Amino acid sequence: MTDKTRIVSVIDFFRLRKSFRHAGRGLVHTLFFHQNFRIHLAAAVFATGLGLYFRISSLEWLGILVSIFLVLVAEMINTSLEEIINLVKEDHNERARIAKDVSAGMVLLATIFAVLIGVIVFIPYLVR
Repeated sequence: MTDKTRIVSVIDFFRLRKSFRHAGRGLVHTLFFHQNFRIHLAAAVFATGLGLYFRISSLEWLGILVSIFLVLVAEMINTSLEEIINLVKEDHNERARIAKDVSAGMVLLATIFAVLIGVIVFIPYLVR
């Protein structure tokens, strides 16, 4: 067996394709069924538009893109946790509420970070 054959045999392309399909389904579900994700995505499109308009530097793009993806990932983690809690706890429970609130707080912190990065990057361009 050659090295190339060994690598190909280790990678199960059928399972890999299936994994990507599941991930895509999760993204689509979040996009169509969760308003906050769409709001964050709209803000990301707006920030991207500002970045293109002002021709921000590579380092500024790095800050903006890290901020965008941090918020979107946090929102998806929040959505996942809320769905799991809803599945496990159908009745109102104080501990379930705390878990959901902490998860939402994570998104809030990520959003505050993104806003701060946006202010740092775009204010100098706006005051010129």
